[in-house]
Amino acid sequence: MAYTTIDNPSEYFNTVLFTGNGSNDHSITGVGFKPDWVWLKGRNSSDGHNLWDINRGVNKRIFTHNSNGELADTNSLKSFDSDGFTMDNDSGINGNGDTYVTWNWLASNTTASNTTGSINSTVSVNQTAGFSIVNYTGNGSGATVGHGLGTTPTWVLVKERGANGEAWNNFHQSVGEGKTIMLNLTNAEQSSTTMWNNTAPTSSVFSVGADAGSNGNNKTYIAYCFTDIKGYSKFGEYTGTGSADGPFVYTGFQPAFIIRKDTGGTEQWTMQDTTRKTFNVNTTILNPNRDNAEAGNANLSIDFLSNGFKVRSGDGASNAAGGQYIFMCFAEHPFVSSEGVPVTAR
Repeated sequence: MAYTTIDNPSEYFNTVLFTGNGSNDHSITGVGFKPDWVWLKGRNSSDGHNLWDINRGVNKRIFTHNSNGELADTNSLKSFDSDGFTMDNDSGINGNGDTYVTWNWLASNTTASNTTGSINSTVSVNQTAGFSIVNYTGNGSGATVGHGLGTTPTWVLVKERGANGEAWNNFHQSVGEGKTIMLNLTNAEQSSTTMWNNTAPTSSVFSVGADAGSNGNNKTYIAYCFTDIKGYSKFGEYTGTGSADGPFVYTGFQPAFIIRKDTGGTEQWTMQDTTRKTFNVNTTILNPNRDNAEAGNANLSIDFLSNGFKVRSGDGASNAAGGQYIFMCFAEHPFVSSEGVPVTAR
């Protein structure tokens, strides 16, 4: 069997930088595909995290830095295009002279009904890349929702779309089905038997209980579901050592993008990538739970290596002795190509 089925990860995930021009028809190119999920953040300002996806449609954005419901407007993202997307003139996403980063994922460029679960869902799925976008309406009691991946999700991120102030809830395989951890908050993991109905996902469905964060009656939800793909993506955990010579975390590829969070403490979520900072040591941070501008933070130093990442700080934000840290990671290059050829190290 080939080491990986994805030799060029940028065909499924890509990070693109741009400078806003304030126009109502600003075409952003260089993504390399027509994205189904666009996550945008202002780099030099306190403009927040804005997310659009094919299931909810353009002109409907949602935010990770707060628990607000979906915002429907007509001057944000106008279209998903063959090599990127087109922005309107909202100053928070296309301010003249402001700098932005966008992280972009490919699903299927289409949506389809999924009736596998006890709750019907609408999905856009890319099984090759281990990614699906799922839209569903809750029933207020224990239920299952079809995700379409064909294999068991290792990370499920769910947000209630209405103006009900529900947090972003995460199922992570390392945290387990009896707990949740919230993307828009710094809170530690919290025990909950009703968020995921105390039931692990399967290759066809994920479970939700009676919690309004995942399954309020007649409330609408968006879920982003992921599974590990060798050489392309990894959703894992590492244990801190408290040393500046921190742990090496094997991913099986050279990372392009990482989100991390301590599960037992109240440190910030952090985002790092190799597009905003192109060389090691990488200290360039954004926080999905905050609208702060991009900043350097040596306490979150990591090296992006050919087969994983190396933690370079003993600070509690990334490497407290005995601390547990979950991560989401996507590849720049696999460690070994589909033909069995090692890829040159960074």
